[in-house]
Order: sequence, then structure tokens, then C-alpha cells
Amino acid sequence: MAKTSQVNRNAKREHMAARDKGKRTALKNIVMDRTLPVEDRFEASLKLAELPRNGSRVRVRLRCKLTGRSRANYRKFGLCRVALRDLASTGQIPGMVKSSW
Repeated sequence: MAKTSQVNRNAKREHMAARDKGKRTALKNIVMDRTLPVEDRFEASLKLAELPRNGSRVRVRLRCKLTGRSRANYRKFGLCRVALRDLASTGQIPGMVKSSW
């Protein structure tokens, strides 16, 4: 099990990223638009820098839904390799069987 504080911190980052998504994309579009004057683009980049860093989508870490483990996660299942193997061994994941050759 991961530390509860790490899981909570990541949940807070997910919430902030969802909240600031529209604002960030609008400012990024202004910054990347080469047809706009340099002053407007620079002002948009300053506003973008004023936004909280944890509101960026890049800051969110993919974590296991069961254990909170931050490494070796499968996006398709939302689980880490350890939890995925345990559930697959007990037959909890439909269509997944233990391989043998």
C-alpha cells in the first residue's frame, strides 16, 4: 500500500488539473499563435506562469486504483502489475488466464 498522503496529493493534483484545463489551453493557444503581436503572447505566457504548477496535467502520476502504487501500472486496467497478477490468478479479470507453454 502506498502512503495515504501521496495518494491524496495526487488526487488533489488531478482535481486542480481538471479545474485549470480550459484556462491553460486558452493561454497556450495564445502563446503558440504566431499571428498575434509579441506583447499579447508575452502577456499570456506570464499569466500561464502565474497558474499553480500542480494544476498542470503533467504533474499527475498514474497510480494503481487498488493499492496506490505509482510504478508498473497498466493504463488499460488502472492497476499495478502486482494487483493485476493477483486478480488474474484468482480469476477476477474476465478473459485473462495464466499462460503456460
